[in-house]
Amino acid sequence: MMDNFWFQLPRPHFALAPMEDVTDTVFRELIAGISSPDKLHVVFSEFMSVDGFLHRKGHERVKHRLAVSPGERKLLNKKGIKIVAQIWGSDPEKFYRAGRKIATDYEFDGIDINMGCPVKKIVKHNSCSALINFPVLAREIIAATREGSGLPVSVKTRIGFKEVVTEEWISNLLQEKPEAITIHGRTQMMQSEGSSDWNEVNKAVQVRNEVNPETMILGNGDIISFEDALKKVAEFKTDGIMIGRGIFHNPAFFAGNPLFSHEERMALLKKHLHLFEKQWGREKNYAILKRFFKIYVHSFNGAGEIRASLMETNNFQESMSVLERLGDAETRHALPLL
Repeated sequence: MMDNFWFQLPRPHFALAPMEDVTDTVFRELIAGISSPDKLHVVFSEFMSVDGFLHRKGHERVKHRLAVSPGERKLLNKKGIKIVAQIWGSDPEKFYRAGRKIATDYEFDGIDINMGCPVKKIVKHNSCSALINFPVLAREIIAATREGSGLPVSVKTRIGFKEVVTEEWISNLLQEKPEAITIHGRTQMMQSEGSSDWNEVNKAVQVRNEVNPETMILGNGDIISFEDALKKVAEFKTDGIMIGRGIFHNPAFFAGNPLFSHEERMALLKKHLHLFEKQWGREKNYAILKRFFKIYVHSFNGAGEIRASLMETNNFQESMSVLERLGDAETRHALPLL
């Protein structure tokens, strides 16, 4: 019998969502380092295509999504945080092979199947949220992933494709008894627009209670603080909460603290730059870092000037030069790790 870590987590449990070009090993290490172990329990890789992963040439382009640095591994082990690989595609046989390879060649605690991404270029290949339209195929994918990997298998999904079909869709997934289902309270058509419908998340909980009480249900969507997460759990009866864009509002989300002071945020930016340079060097495009600058540099005198200067940089040396040139003493402080 597989070691199902989902059953061993405290309730409620909290997870950092998989996000494209965001939750790489560098960002996960950064967040794990400043998070309390009783407030962050699971982290996910960036989502990875099984087609690319299994392709001889494509493998080189996507394997970085499963990278776990020694620094991150040390932190996860120390704090008891679990790490899950998220994969996507539409061919059960490839999910079987990818699952087997991940279980054999990597050290992940579980595998999550992306059935929620709404991006049109992915959906048109009957992958991710498009699987809501192919319930039998979705079940075959879950079964193949479990059989190939022997690891706990979870699913991240939405409440419908063009329209809300929460009860039918979740009932279908539960037939394969996934260890956990994360439900984002929007349809594919909504993309990121409108409000996440937490009443539909609660419907999924009720369906779970009737069909397979052992599956964990996590809610996702529009959570902006740890206090808000706790309220959602209490009101909508989920087993856990997954945080996505909320981490952009407050990198200290899982520390249970309000926003860091600007001195601490600037120190965190400096640490992020150093970790990125150490891990990736020129292997990854430096421009990826620019989406993070606004997370750290805001709401203090001179923030706009610093951010504008950082957006003009093209490499690690230039960004560090900006920080040093502007003379922010706070960037020299070491950020204490919890």
